Amino acid sequence: MITYADIEKAADLLNGIIQPTPLIESWFFREEYRQHVYLKPENLQITGSFKIRGAYNFITAMNDEDRKKGVIASSAGNHAQGVAYAAGLLGVKATIVMPRTTPLIKVEATKKLGAEVILSGDIYDEAYKDALNISAARNLIFVHPFDDEKVIAGQGTIAVEILKDLPDCEMILVPVGGGGLISGIAIAAKHLNPEIKIVGIEPVGAATLTHCLEYGCVRELDKIQTIADGVAVKRAGDITFDIVSRYVDEIITVTDYDLMEAFLMLAERHKLIAENAAILSIAGLKKIEGPEKKIVSVISGGNIDVLTIAAMIDQGLLTRGRIFCFSVELPDKPGQLLKVAEILAEYNANVVKLDHNQFKSLDRLHKVHLEVTVETNGHEHINRIMERFYQEGYTIDKVY
Repeated sequence: MITYADIEKAADLLNGIIQPTPLIESWFFREEYRQHVYLKPENLQITGSFKIRGAYNFITAMNDEDRKKGVIASSAGNHAQGVAYAAGLLGVKATIVMPRTTPLIKVEATKKLGAEVILSGDIYDEAYKDALNISAARNLIFVHPFDDEKVIAGQGTIAVEILKDLPDCEMILVPVGGGGLISGIAIAAKHLNPEIKIVGIEPVGAATLTHCLEYGCVRELDKIQTIADGVAVKRAGDITFDIVSRYVDEIITVTDYDLMEAFLMLAERHKLIAENAAILSIAGLKKIEGPEKKIVSVISGGNIDVLTIAAMIDQGLLTRGRIFCFSVELPDKPGQLLKVAEILAEYNANVVKLDHNQFKSLDRLHKVHLEVTVETNGHEHINRIMERFYQEGYTIDKVY
């Protein structure tokens, strides 16, 4: 079993190797969720995620003979970069097998770190099986992304740092995929403070550990579907399941819409960009009930491509009620468009787009179809605008 001494040793080893990521106190999330929230920004870590911790701890522990063979890993991106970077520092050749669906930014970043990249399979689990086959064929040492004691010990150093910065921390929220991160954090945190609560956050579409805990054993999901590609794992690890069963207090699931909302809030209020999997711990804040507690949300990584950022912002705006699109049929006579504009101006709704089209109306001889997109300030603001239109006799349809 992994002990706190193993994690402490890993922390000493990583000193001077990794980027310090001190806690950020969040007054915005405190007001939003009525909890005293701190952020652990591992998205600012070297290679953009926490994975460097476990990878470096693993490769450092290898003997000279195994180092000469080289290492291989399977990864959706972050573990790939962690292994590639650590291997480069230690003079070890690295081969990485990544799913074909891996965002290009992660593939290119891994190549730039000197690793050989092989794209195989559509999901992590398929890439994992291929990596094991290549490992056997080439006699390479396999670095498991989560189900390995050295890797888990490395990830657990995050908890050491959290409780050094915030000794009276009461709860840590952790993104969960295969369970390596939360396993290390749970062992270290419970050693330092047995009363602390460790809560894992999974996406509904890839609730791997939730599924395992329900059955009391490691079981594979039939399918996974989530925008959080970094935690899209069908099967948890045997080691991680055992640790989670004993040390983790609760696993919470959140939707992809929750993630989109969390992404927008984090980017807008804290100017931090995190990948979809990393913001699970932010999305999970809305599920925490009870009196105010000191909570740390671990933001596990920030490797996300620009197109995905744009899509997440757009969807986040919709989820938060910051964009409102509606349609209305107006009498085809002068002054109607002005009337609509006056109502919107009265409620400080800024027009983004407007389509005034006579040919969309079923009664195009007497009416005009108007579709308007406006910037709003939340769902309550939208409801007030809709109510005002109803008072003026307009029937409007919400498009989104």
